[in-house]
Amino acid sequence: MPPSPTDRAAELRRFLSYHANRYYVLDAPEISDAAYDEALRELEKIEREHPDLVTPDSPTQRVGAPPTQLFRPIVHRQAMFSLDNASNLTELREWEERIGRMLERQPAGYVVEPKIDGLAVSLTYQDGLLTKAATRGDGRTGEEITANVRTVKAVPLRLLGDAPALVEIRGELYLPERAFADLNRRQAEGGDKVFSNARNAAAGSVRQKDPRVTAGRSLSIWTYQVGYLEGFPAFASHWESLNWLRGAGLPVNPRTQHLADLQAVEHHLKEAEALRHSLGYETDGVVVKVDLFAEQRALGFTAKSPRWAIAYKFAPEEQTTRVRDIAISIGRTGTATPFAMLEPVFVGGVTVSTATLHNQDEVARKDVRIGDTVVVRRAGDVIPEVVGPVVSLRTGKERRWKMPARCPFCRNPIVRKQGESAAYCSGGFACPSRRREYLAHFAGAMEIEGMGYATIDLLLDEGLVADPADIFRLKGSALLNYEGWAELSVANLMAQIEAAKGRPLARLLTALGIPGVGWTVARTLARRFRSLDRILGATAEELQSVSGIGPELSGTIRTWASDKANRRLVKKLGTAGVMTADAEPEEGSGELLVGVTLVITGTLTGLSREAAKEAAERAGAKVTGAVSKATTALVAGESPGSKLAKATSLGVPVIDEALFVRLLAEGPGVLRK
Repeated sequence: MPPSPTDRAAELRRFLSYHANRYYVLDAPEISDAAYDEALRELEKIEREHPDLVTPDSPTQRVGAPPTQLFRPIVHRQAMFSLDNASNLTELREWEERIGRMLERQPAGYVVEPKIDGLAVSLTYQDGLLTKAATRGDGRTGEEITANVRTVKAVPLRLLGDAPALVEIRGELYLPERAFADLNRRQAEGGDKVFSNARNAAAGSVRQKDPRVTAGRSLSIWTYQVGYLEGFPAFASHWESLNWLRGAGLPVNPRTQHLADLQAVEHHLKEAEALRHSLGYETDGVVVKVDLFAEQRALGFTAKSPRWAIAYKFAPEEQTTRVRDIAISIGRTGTATPFAMLEPVFVGGVTVSTATLHNQDEVARKDVRIGDTVVVRRAGDVIPEVVGPVVSLRTGKERRWKMPARCPFCRNPIVRKQGESAAYCSGGFACPSRRREYLAHFAGAMEIEGMGYATIDLLLDEGLVADPADIFRLKGSALLNYEGWAELSVANLMAQIEAAKGRPLARLLTALGIPGVGWTVARTLARRFRSLDRILGATAEELQSVSGIGPELSGTIRTWASDKANRRLVKKLGTAGVMTADAEPEEGSGELLVGVTLVITGTLTGLSREAAKEAAERAGAKVTGAVSKATTALVAGESPGSKLAKATSLGVPVIDEALFVRLLAEGPGVLRK
């Protein structure tokens, strides 16, 4: 029997109050923002349907959490409110309909700003001089953190130009992604607490008794609002106030824009979500505000939020769910990787039912147990991972996990080499899981379309292949005996296999899976030695003469080359017709674009991106996957995505397909014409 509204409301209030304290006061959240928002929405719904259940201490009636006793309390001259959320476009349109009814027309315009995942603060300037800084606290009273904020280089100690007699400015302190990574690296090296996310790290960095600690954390700030203002002409709009903030020397996010209507807002939201991982800092949404202050005053406030603003939240990248079991997978190198089998949860735009736990040391460090409620994170295309358990929700029935003694696929012992964090199946390629993963890697690296896991499983189960060389000995007629395989599908696969025989040497090197030899190293080796036999027969000195190859990698290559089974595989591939050498380059080729670094993005019409990449590399260029200041040019096809924005922000030249073709033929001089 479900609980009554009274009991459920009380339960939700306790839950939300506990987790608000963990988030705002202790800077140690146990659940995701999405899980907290979901519980808050449920409580808001109950209170709307049963107004008599609203209590003064309900989380729906307050902002943030009470200030801690660590710092002196400061009362804000103007309250710092939190924002209502919209999790989809329908809710955003409903918000505009509500404010349209109140104004009896649509607003004259909107301002959109990135929703930064940091710590909300108030900066007080008197006659242009920074005199106080405070956290948001409960919205009315915050904690004084002036000495710490003065160490943040992005916060001006004195405003530029004419300054008000008194002004309170709202902003969000945050840790850039690079600073967050550096901080966690230093914390780990010193045996100190590693922060789970940049928001907690920013809050923890500000709440330090010693400002020198804050100074060493590389915090930054985006300011987004003028609060209390005295002794200065009033602003007519939010956009006007932001322009004044910029002129006064305060950082205003460059992604902040003034937009005419909701249609333009919706277009901006889609673009902002696509770009969220290319900004260099964490953002979980976009704040949408009515621009004109006269319209803001007409709309007013609810108990805890302005009616004239709303936070559009991106698809959550963290969610909570339960660990049903912990199992291991065996990869192509034999590595035994633990992963959590989860109750399915929607996170990062997809439904996730498994998440990596990396290795047995990580399972122990995070203390993840079977039956735990855990936080799962998936950012962009990153493999989902378990951030950690929600310890407060443990029942005592959870079970600790340990690495099994034997491989579940071949029953050979699981071993761990001294000094390594990874464990391995000792069964070699007798392990069916390792063989399966190796074949999948090989087929992918050799671009054999149609040879996915389903096909590989069939070939292995029926004994049609045992190693990569067997792929090239496969008889198409053998596949016609199986369900789902007709003459056309068989012909297509066989054509792909035949084409793979002639792939460049760098592809074959990558496909072989030599430890440490990925695409970049394989390409370098292929250019230097031109044939697989020369590479495998090279001395340590010859290998180390190649740029980027040191003693450790040269030793790994020589160890792989000396293995008799690997030598048999190479010979078998050659016998099956696979090209194991590249043609010698024509005189003068391969040098035209030496020193040029390109990034290729979007859809090209005249050739595939892979073909474009290989053409550029044959001409001597380096092709990378990420835009940086070192990038010579971005080759942009249709629908270029976030890389175009990154290139523009860094001043990297952007060229189209036609100019790229000229670049291949004429050299880098075309970029200067």
